[in-house]
Amino acid sequence: MFQSRPVESPGPAPRLCRDEPRRARYVPSSPSGLVLGLLLALGLPLASPHGPAWADSPAAVQAGPPSTGELKQMSLEQLMNVEVTSVSKEPQKLLQAPAAIEVITSEDIRRSGATTLPEALRLADNLEVAQINAHDWAISARGFNTNLANKLLVLIDGRAVYTPLYGGVLWNVQDYPLEDIDRIEVISGPGGTLWGANAVNGVINIITKSAKDTQGLYASTASGNELEQQSVLRYGGELGPDVSWRLYGKYSDFGDEVTSTDANAGDAWHMARAGFRMDADGSEQDQLTLQADFYDGDDGTGAAGAEALSGANVLGRWTRALPGGSSLSLQAYYDHTYLAQPYPASPAGLPYYTGFPASDLTDDLDTSDVQFQYHFDWGSAQQIIWGLEYRATHEVDLDLNIVRFLPPVLNQNLYSGFLQDEIRLAEDVYLTVGSKLEHNDFTGYEVEPNIRLQWDLDPTQLLWAAVSRAVRTPSRYDRDLEVPTGLENAPAPFEFPTAYLTGNGDFLSETLIAYEVGYRAALGPRLTGSISTFYNDYNDLRGTAATPTTFFYPYPYPVYFQNDLEGETHGVELTLSYQLLEWWRLHAGYDLLAEDLHVKPGYVDTTDATSETADPKHQASLRSSMDLPHNVTLDADLRWVDAFTIDNGPTAGPVVGVVPSYFELGTRLGWHVTQRLELSLVGQNLLHPYHVEYGFPSASREEIARNFFAEVSWDD
Repeated sequence: MFQSRPVESPGPAPRLCRDEPRRARYVPSSPSGLVLGLLLALGLPLASPHGPAWADSPAAVQAGPPSTGELKQMSLEQLMNVEVTSVSKEPQKLLQAPAAIEVITSEDIRRSGATTLPEALRLADNLEVAQINAHDWAISARGFNTNLANKLLVLIDGRAVYTPLYGGVLWNVQDYPLEDIDRIEVISGPGGTLWGANAVNGVINIITKSAKDTQGLYASTASGNELEQQSVLRYGGELGPDVSWRLYGKYSDFGDEVTSTDANAGDAWHMARAGFRMDADGSEQDQLTLQADFYDGDDGTGAAGAEALSGANVLGRWTRALPGGSSLSLQAYYDHTYLAQPYPASPAGLPYYTGFPASDLTDDLDTSDVQFQYHFDWGSAQQIIWGLEYRATHEVDLDLNIVRFLPPVLNQNLYSGFLQDEIRLAEDVYLTVGSKLEHNDFTGYEVEPNIRLQWDLDPTQLLWAAVSRAVRTPSRYDRDLEVPTGLENAPAPFEFPTAYLTGNGDFLSETLIAYEVGYRAALGPRLTGSISTFYNDYNDLRGTAATPTTFFYPYPYPVYFQNDLEGETHGVELTLSYQLLEWWRLHAGYDLLAEDLHVKPGYVDTTDATSETADPKHQASLRSSMDLPHNVTLDADLRWVDAFTIDNGPTAGPVVGVVPSYFELGTRLGWHVTQRLELSLVGQNLLHPYHVEYGFPSASREEIARNFFAEVSWDD
């Protein structure tokens, strides 16, 4: 809930004429819950080597993104040829994308049993995903995964789902019918050169299916103990031979979690949303898209009541393929979001403490954005892409009792432009240089350059390295926040500070210099993998400092934000996929993250540099996907997350607690009764009745419950 940053469209339309060998070449071909989960996981090898009766032989990889049907049948090598657009803003094969990128396909999502976007993002090995309560999540890449994580840029079809209130993503309102998602491209590492400020540690690009790929009726309904009800209805049709459309509706209702004292957390939530999309091929060169979404719901927040959430957006995009391999795109969108977060009453009682009535912090945000980009070849050895963007936001934050943002009404403008040049140095060696220049109302001009080198060792192996600069520009939380004490009326000599915590009008952008090296390969028809290493050097990170008149009882106050931290992180990201048998595929992932953040010389931080990180050093996952006899599929996902430390806020000093390590297991058993009708049983968090993923140790820390649900779906 906390300005949106500049983003570009998902990528230009594929060019009609492209004589570039690197892009065109083909790469060859309760205890009962625990017992059930282990049986499902260990019973996998008993499957028959036969897939669905109606499955066709794998289709050859063709130019352009594959259809959903093709994704279901691709071999590992063919999946490495799936085109992605997030790395260079033009279609390129995954195997030739010089970045730490993972792709979550539509089939991956379906077979995982995920019911929300954050659950689907657990499939990306290069992300940290922690569930805080029934509706809130902490998601980041390469560290800094606090509950106000602000270094990860998320896009849905080119629309930034970023809030300028605190600089992060409100995951409880980011939803979509998962069946209509084509793929999710997840980049760990900076993407500021193309995507702008706040793409510091990563970019998540969620790309939905074209309306022509979602024709006919889709309907599903699911119910269980935590997922009490979820229903999706979608229908697609044609207005003409070149104009396709779809309408959808989705309703979700989730139950309460519990606290560490076994009390009901009162955080049940529900959300209803609807939308449409229309795609038209105006000619062989032109493509038009118009889409919109609407949502309304509420989240339980315990004794304080329910948080109200609503919003709407509309987006239009035109792309044109030009002669000679050039292309251009023009995109515009409008986005409105509203939330009302309740705060309980704080009655008077102590001397000079006036107390606060119960109230809501309301945030109304309107975002208008227009962007243009153009791609062309310059000679036979250079490919250039450039773009411009303008964004305007109007934000109103009201309450002025318990949490204040001053001024309550803020209008901001953001201008940006980027230029990137890919140069072929040799037959299989490419150098990419570029930069983004943008201007925001808080810090003025920001520059984010990047240099990237890639070497195609052979048609199945890629080695790449990059050096990048990225920035995280200030949010309203950094600059305009005020948390009052309620002690405004104390007489002399008992005058007390009027605020516990305040923003800082001089807060600067946080900066990153990132160094990366990676390797990706298709090591035969059965084994693919990638490894990425990185070293990140951060400066001017956010910390909290005390004022010269700070009171230290019971806690130091007032404190304010300042750029008093610096430090380094480094790590390794590893993924492997192995087609063990024709009917059995395994996928493994491992992440290592080491952090060293500290206070800059000459500064004093009230939390001793502990407030910006809540990250495990190690995390690992193992997934199994199998096609059993009689059109049955069985999938299992085992994950392990290392213990990590977390502090308890900027006003209580450097006090840290521990989130314990945990193993968890999820399974999905699906049966295609017919080609259109599927029944499935899903179990999540099977190894424990309850487990903790996030939060400072306290009576109010929430534990995530074991979850079972059944689903029936029909897809024309």
